[in-house]
Amino acid sequence: MNMYKIEELLKKVYSQNPCHSEELEYLLSIEEEKDIAMLFSFADRVRREFMGEGILLRGIIEFSNFCRNSCFYCGLNKNNITLSRYRLSKDQIMDSVRQLSSYGIKTVVLQSGEDDELDACWLKDVIAQIRSIFGIAITLSLGERDRHDYKLWRGAGADRYLLKIETTNSKLYGSLHPGMSFENRLRCLQDLRNLGYQVGSGNIIGLKGQSIKDIAGDILFFQAGEFDMLGIGPFIPHNKTQLGKEKPADAGLTLKALALTRIVTKNAHLPATTALGSLGGDLRPQGLSAGANVLMPNFTPQPYRKLYEIYPGKRCLEEAAGSCSSCVEIMADSLERFIDYSRGDSLKLKKEAGVNV
Repeated sequence: MNMYKIEELLKKVYSQNPCHSEELEYLLSIEEEKDIAMLFSFADRVRREFMGEGILLRGIIEFSNFCRNSCFYCGLNKNNITLSRYRLSKDQIMDSVRQLSSYGIKTVVLQSGEDDELDACWLKDVIAQIRSIFGIAITLSLGERDRHDYKLWRGAGADRYLLKIETTNSKLYGSLHPGMSFENRLRCLQDLRNLGYQVGSGNIIGLKGQSIKDIAGDILFFQAGEFDMLGIGPFIPHNKTQLGKEKPADAGLTLKALALTRIVTKNAHLPATTALGSLGGDLRPQGLSAGANVLMPNFTPQPYRKLYEIYPGKRCLEEAAGSCSSCVEIMADSLERFIDYSRGDSLKLKKEAGVNV
């Protein structure tokens, strides 16, 4: 493949559906600075073409850090007995939603571990109350549930659901998720789509045992699935997990995967993830320059925010909820872009509905 000219290959990947794994693998492996710069620039042009210059905001509320799973990379795993566990009350959640809404943010992300004690009807009432009082978009990120729960929450007013595939290598998935099923993960994603959610997925770059071919396979999965949102985040080791002594993800590879995901999926919403902002330094501006169009300020109230420790070194743990809002404005200005305070619904959904986008 050395005969490839990078620009020609990028145009080919952009125009093909499906792409070829070998070409994605080649682009993920490029090391010359000028080639990487060309990749990021191409992805940025695709982002501008399909998503415009606005940076969307999704306000996160991490309302429970209880989890039934023992995933080898996650600090919330049930075997981490050193972690103080918490659950927010309905009033605490509503106070946090009120705060993020006061900043003009039009999407709340309600996120938790896979909490066995989460009552589906209780959450249904929370969703309905948020919808009634604030009228903002509601995204859920609660892991695997049965179809009945997904349907209940959709009927109450939830718009979107984030469920990362983490890796599409089923053998690798099984090795990192004891007691879980790759097939059930796929079932959940299909149920969510069938119920009318705007569906998000994503992966983790740098997992032990992951190959470049695996990452290319993830990107092909994203293309085939026509997801509305995709989170491409780096692995950051947590010392209370099985992978605690492994090396963190390579930042360059994470950014290359993000850029290729933009080029291949075109109009999916891609965040510059908090994890990308916590990988040694704040790499979110680089992510926004390589295809991303979303930032996710944290509105989890203190003192709970530091207890939602999926990985160590997470950004903005000590600041007051909402303080990220001024930070993201500065970041947008530095990139000569602007904060888009709209709901930021799926462009695929709008096109299907015949809305001019």
